[in-house]
Amino acid sequence: MIDLHAHILPGIDDGPPTVEAALEMARVAVAAGTHAIATTSHLGYVFTVGPDDIARARAALADRLAAEGIELELLAGGEIAPDRLPALDDDALRAVALGGGPYVLFECPFSPVGAGMEMMAADLQRRGFRVLLAHPERSPSFQRDLALLAGLVERGALAQITTGSLAGGFGDVPRRAALAMLERGLVHVLASDAHDARRRGPDLRAHGDALDPDQHAWMTAAAPAAIVAGDPLPPRPPLRRSRGVRARIRAWSAR
Repeated sequence: MIDLHAHILPGIDDGPPTVEAALEMARVAVAAGTHAIATTSHLGYVFTVGPDDIARARAALADRLAAEGIELELLAGGEIAPDRLPALDDDALRAVALGGGPYVLFECPFSPVGAGMEMMAADLQRRGFRVLLAHPERSPSFQRDLALLAGLVERGALAQITTGSLAGGFGDVPRRAALAMLERGLVHVLASDAHDARRRGPDLRAHGDALDPDQHAWMTAAAPAAIVAGDPLPPRPPLRRSRGVRARIRAWSAR
């Protein structure tokens, strides 16, 4: 599996505070079957993190992983907040593109956003980048209006949801929004958005009963590998659900 959204670099944002805590996260990820993690530290104004800070921290942690015998590949990345995007030139964006490929991870904010999100995604695409939207199921604007996400996907963006959302770790509203997005075919990647080893850990299997094995493999291996390589996504397997899960999804979608 490939985890395209995780805060594993120590001491630079709200991820692990120490190298030892980052190593514990890496061990949990490997034990769960993950072989590569994108180091998507926050690129916003709450944390004064830049692309160079991420690159240095990634290189240092990679050295420690090798010394400890932990077989986890660290991929380039960064979680770009909308407020920081205007300050990032093309070189900065390339430095935090996922795995060095064409996609950047663009954060769906926790405050209301409308046409501005569409404009910023379109600007990234005009600049030659592709867009992976981070956790839209946890963003109020996308929870209220699935058409906003559908429009972005129609215009070429991809969407990533979080394992904790499917498992109910962020509450009922994000869980139901994530299920509705899945039902409508608007989700392409499942990632951990891990910040520590346990409370918000990097286990991509911890999604509850929301995904069947084929869907899970597509969202955690096949699609992420294509995103990193800049290749077209492979065909999506059919969505198979129990009647109870389908009923919950449809009830939410009809709201």
